[in-house]
Amino acid sequence: MEIIISETKQVLGKIAAQKGAELIRQAILDKGVANIIVATGASQFEMLNELVKEDVNWALVTAFHLDEYIGISETHPASFRKYLKERFVDMVSPREFIYVNGEIEPEQECVRLEKLISKHLIDVAFVGIGENSHLAFNDPPADFETEDAYLVVKLDEDCRKQQMGEGWFATINDVPEKAISMSIRQIMKSKAIICCVPDQRKAEAVKKTVESPISPMVPASAMRRHEAVRLYLDKDSASLLS
Repeated sequence: MEIIISETKQVLGKIAAQKGAELIRQAILDKGVANIIVATGASQFEMLNELVKEDVNWALVTAFHLDEYIGISETHPASFRKYLKERFVDMVSPREFIYVNGEIEPEQECVRLEKLISKHLIDVAFVGIGENSHLAFNDPPADFETEDAYLVVKLDEDCRKQQMGEGWFATINDVPEKAISMSIRQIMKSKAIICCVPDQRKAEAVKKTVESPISPMVPASAMRRHEAVRLYLDKDSASLLS
């Protein structure tokens, strides 16, 4: 795991986007197309804002959605489909964007998504880390063993509090209890991982991810087993590292 620390989250977002775009361009150069995973949440604001400005032939890029709440419409302010449509898809018009639909039968949706992603080698996964060290919506204790590409997961209280704290929901009771999430093993199949984690509130999760034993209780620690992970931090999120 390569750790890159910036003074501000704006600089973090810019350099992470530059590296991600470089990897996408290289994939296109090597094989004519690129396949990526795109995350959501407040931690991705700065990176996505810069990524859409990069010189990439997006018409050759297929993108997969990382996770989505179950039971949320795509017009809901907290919908990750809405988030990605407005901040990424409408900005760059990729070749194809595979959304996670949380409004249909979730197990069937997991099967549909698995059939699609199984046909693609992911070149770059853009991800973040939750305040509880989750990776995607794989809250602790995460399933490190399943080969399923997408799972129905139960969101723990810390995760739901984070979603409320970031302003996506008015109360904790408004936050859905379940979601569809890409699995840890599927994320780890990506050729490269760009992980953006700004802000002081993520400092403890970053410390656990980097310094604690690799464990399902710290889902993001699984990334330390991957040979091409770049962890982008600002000085606040890096503040507790030894």
